[in-house]
Amino acid sequence: MSYLDDANYIRGLAKKNNELFGDSLPMIASENVLSPMCMEMLISDFHGRYAEGHPGKRYYQGCKIFDDVETKGVELAKKLFNCSFANIQATSGTVANMAVFKALAKPGERVTVLPTAAGAHISHGKIGGIGVRGLDTVEFPFDKENMNLDIEGSKKVIREAKPKFALFGQSVFLFPTPLEELAEVSHELGARVVYDAAHVLGLIAGGKFQDPLREGADVMMGSTHKTLPGPQGGVILSDVKADSEINEKFLKAIDFAVFPGVTSSYHLHHCAAKAIAFAEHLEFGREYAGQMVSNAKALAQGLHERDFNVLGEKLGFTESHQVVVQIGEVGEAKGRWAAQVLEDAGIICNMNMVPEDTSALNPSGLRLGVPELTRMGMKEKEMGQVAEFYKRALIDLEDPTKVKEDVRAFKQDYRIMKFCFVDNWDAYRYNELF
Repeated sequence: MSYLDDANYIRGLAKKNNELFGDSLPMIASENVLSPMCMEMLISDFHGRYAEGHPGKRYYQGCKIFDDVETKGVELAKKLFNCSFANIQATSGTVANMAVFKALAKPGERVTVLPTAAGAHISHGKIGGIGVRGLDTVEFPFDKENMNLDIEGSKKVIREAKPKFALFGQSVFLFPTPLEELAEVSHELGARVVYDAAHVLGLIAGGKFQDPLREGADVMMGSTHKTLPGPQGGVILSDVKADSEINEKFLKAIDFAVFPGVTSSYHLHHCAAKAIAFAEHLEFGREYAGQMVSNAKALAQGLHERDFNVLGEKLGFTESHQVVVQIGEVGEAKGRWAAQVLEDAGIICNMNMVPEDTSALNPSGLRLGVPELTRMGMKEKEMGQVAEFYKRALIDLEDPTKVKEDVRAFKQDYRIMKFCFVDNWDAYRYNELF
């Protein structure tokens, strides 16, 4: 019996997926597309090889070349984020988070976090990485009008909870965290300050959001495949200097928590691609990050003008790559409906909880992201057209198949990837590889 037909079935589905996203408007805020040079690393011989440990201190032979790759990747990460410590081994942002949680707190110890309904990532909650580590959480209060932490209320929580670490950063992330004020209180109590930059890592590196490592964060984690458009993976960064026994122990604990703590072999092909992504972002990141923020602002304004309830209006809707729209009233659970209608119309985004929602499966919000549209060359003018597609699908209730036809025609002019070393490559004709 041959299973070739099954293998070809999978190849066919991959081709269909390429075509789907090639003809759609991909607006999942946590997604991006990979440059040709990064993609080349993923099919190199690094795939499937092992290099447990650290450069020069391996448990396997055959790692000398990869040692140079990882050393260069760490060097580039430090330069990109202007910091003194970088670990690029984590296989995802969540794995990076779990390593830091392991390094900084023991099971049962208390930490302060933001509620999931207010935008925290699932790994910050009891059903995610925090819970796996067995940590006791106390939640910060959230200011819905400003779509940010309540500063005075959060200071009070930190003082009363006396956490091992205070965790900041979000999955729904419109505005910079008031980090300096809250880091000062945390440090007064001896708590470490942790910043999950998964979504905004590329904006930070491009100088277009905030600079957590200069604003009081002892350690910053991030995903390397969102606003920083590299391969799926994670990174851990710090500017804490190993100038004392306490700080040296802190940095060693992070390295040890990554390996052997939460990784064994750590996807060498992804590490090589990360290094290239860091180099590309050093070259193009400031321009790319700036255009993402400009596009998000333009999209938010366009949706607002078309009578959508765009959150964060008081502060200009957004300072990041994201826009959050509330569909109906809290409790009406129209987010799922809206996301499905948009998918039928050729727009890929996700339903999302907004403050006061109680169910992640039945929320009243949509989270929209512009990293991929920006990567494919769209600018502020195009965001007005994108907003019009939303209006046709969700307000005018036009036949989604008609909207989808127009989305597909619109997308044909935006198929050349920008902000990478090969800028004339058609990123969406992957089907030619099959």
